Amino acid sequence: MTTPTFSGSVPNTYHTFLGPLIFDAYAKDMTARLARVLKPNSRLLELAAGTGIVTKEVLGALPPTAKLTVTDISEPMLALARSTISDSRLTFQPADACQLPFSETSFDTLFCQYGVMFFPDKVQAMKEARRVLAPGGTYLFNIWDSFDHNPIPRTVHETLVKLIPTYPIPFLARMPFGYSDRAEIERITRAGGFTNCTIETVEFPCTAPSAADAARAWVEGTPIFAALTERGITDTTPIRAEVEKALTEKFGSAPCRSTMRAIVVTAS
Repeated sequence: MTTPTFSGSVPNTYHTFLGPLIFDAYAKDMTARLARVLKPNSRLLELAAGTGIVTKEVLGALPPTAKLTVTDISEPMLALARSTISDSRLTFQPADACQLPFSETSFDTLFCQYGVMFFPDKVQAMKEARRVLAPGGTYLFNIWDSFDHNPIPRTVHETLVKLIPTYPIPFLARMPFGYSDRAEIERITRAGGFTNCTIETVEFPCTAPSAADAARAWVEGTPIFAALTERGITDTTPIRAEVEKALTEKFGSAPCRSTMRAIVVTAS
């Protein structure tokens, strides 16, 4: 499966509209969990950092002498993070999670918010995480639960299927919300060399100021935008309007409100 790209106007739309809708609450949850294991001189590595939504949150809990290396395979996403966050404790570096450019035991703590689902070789990515993690270190990552527990993206996907039935866009179903089997998640974690694996479920409210904002977030702030272009749809306005209509009917116009559920894994 090809890793989707986040480029062009997508990173900014992703950061502005999708971040507050689905990422912020989970970034706070991850930061609280990281705070329990941080030490004064901790060396941290963030995988699949995207536009730095978690980075900014973690920075507030980072000890003054700790160091955080922020990585993502997408230079456009990382560039946006670099342009909005500046701190002497941070280093930004493009990196493929399946082939990390770091020495063994380089970090005390690893974390990744909603990136594992996108790694094309998940066992290899786990092996790389284990390789660069120091003995006694912790790898904390989260993964979206299935569509059954995430009704807004499910509605977006179902609406797109109705609009483009002959050439459907599989992105949401296959990647962000298509990898939630707990047994499989534990299997790949242990196959990567981690001997301890704790899996929890967390759920938070999911609210956008309006259904229009939510529709823009999903249609133009994700690889759905590129998929529409591939299908010859260069003006996304009608698609966005139909998604907005579907979201309004189920979750309200202003605000547009539901809940989202995720799986949190702590590995060591």
